[in-house]
Amino acid sequence: MARQVQDRPPLGVVTEVHGPVIVVACKQLPPLQRALFATVGDEHCLFEVHQHLDEHHLRAISLHHSTGLHRGMAIYDSGAPLHVPVAPECLGRLLNIFGEPLDGGEALPAQQFRNVHSRPAPIDEAVGTGELLHTGIKVIDLLCPFVKGGKTGLFGGAGVGKTVLIMEFMHAMAILHSGVSVFAGVGERIREGHELWQELLKAGVLPQTLMVFGQMDASPGVRFRVGLAALTYAEYLRDSLHKEVLFVMDNVFRFIQAGSEVSSLLGRMPATVGYQPTLTTEVAEMQERIFSTRHGAITSVQAVYVPADDMTDPAVNTILSHLDTTVILSRAQAGKGIYPAVDPLLSGSRLMDRHYLGARHYSVSQGVREHLARYHELEDIIAMLGIEELSAADQKIVLRARKLQRYLTQPFWTTASHTGTEGVSVPLDDTLADCEAFLAGEHDDVPEERCYMRGTMAGGTR
Repeated sequence: MARQVQDRPPLGVVTEVHGPVIVVACKQLPPLQRALFATVGDEHCLFEVHQHLDEHHLRAISLHHSTGLHRGMAIYDSGAPLHVPVAPECLGRLLNIFGEPLDGGEALPAQQFRNVHSRPAPIDEAVGTGELLHTGIKVIDLLCPFVKGGKTGLFGGAGVGKTVLIMEFMHAMAILHSGVSVFAGVGERIREGHELWQELLKAGVLPQTLMVFGQMDASPGVRFRVGLAALTYAEYLRDSLHKEVLFVMDNVFRFIQAGSEVSSLLGRMPATVGYQPTLTTEVAEMQERIFSTRHGAITSVQAVYVPADDMTDPAVNTILSHLDTTVILSRAQAGKGIYPAVDPLLSGSRLMDRHYLGARHYSVSQGVREHLARYHELEDIIAMLGIEELSAADQKIVLRARKLQRYLTQPFWTTASHTGTEGVSVPLDDTLADCEAFLAGEHDDVPEERCYMRGTMAGGTR
């Protein structure tokens, strides 16, 4: 991005300042999404054009803090939209929305740039999805499998384990698939970002990871565009390294909140439940760029904060419409000590079909769901009358369901330093074999506690 005032005359001058929004008077309007800049003291402040008000006035959003902005300030045209430097050396780094280092390391070589607003690849270059992407996490691979090149949403309120599960997915991508991960931290607290960085460093997967942060105190324009900047890096890694790329966004809801802030600052009337009228378009612009080509695949995992645990929220529904797999994290599961706290009855995947999964996987997953669903139906009766009042058949189903519920927990690699228990990755075939044994009654004599937080039934936690 152009950062120095050249000999050319300024584009115009600032006539109004409303927080991070400025109105610029100019003779010739630059196109929308053009990056503008101004000198504020010894630094340069970037802006992005969002509206043309009339023939000679535009409205732009600051991508830096608004301190120092004032009327009469000269504004210069960078000549290009917002773009970031790309290079193979980006792996293992922490960057901001401009591609500048946040980890104290050297700047990326400014030899090649990519526009953060680039269009999706042509449809004839797209490769269809359908292949499973195994994570080594039993409950995910069994009941809501990931789609290679697809989109997965992690839905849950605060404190149910979204970020921990995300770190485990990144570990699986590096270790099981020899791929790379791009993490977009949208509105992250600086403490959360630092902890995630350190945990990935301890887990040994940081060299295969790129992290792009737009922190909570950043301008709404930054939080609104940091996801696109990270996605630009994911596209570059897909096209240049020809590897599996895991694109992780934490949190998509904060992206929508930033868009709502920007919309209000630009004077748009709010729509449903106060969200911006452009909600559907903004989400689609990002989601449609996440797909696979002949060069490689981008598989997306998106953490979604659910406000007040309300899955009918318009923002949540808009995101749901783009997803292939939904992983619902339940506070009730977490309260029982079931981690990962995946709700096995609400979570699912569009690949939950006999033709995709194969007869064995489909039958086992359906059997597990049926047992857990029947147990859920009987929980109130058990709480009031006791399990002894159930029929012999229902008692058998409940006991097996409780063991399956505990079996679908497992220790994670990324939490080993906190729990003291080494993490474990379980192949799908082992999970299917164990679940078949539970459903057939082969583990009826095994105590429930022996099913909890382990890998396979034969191999323990190893």
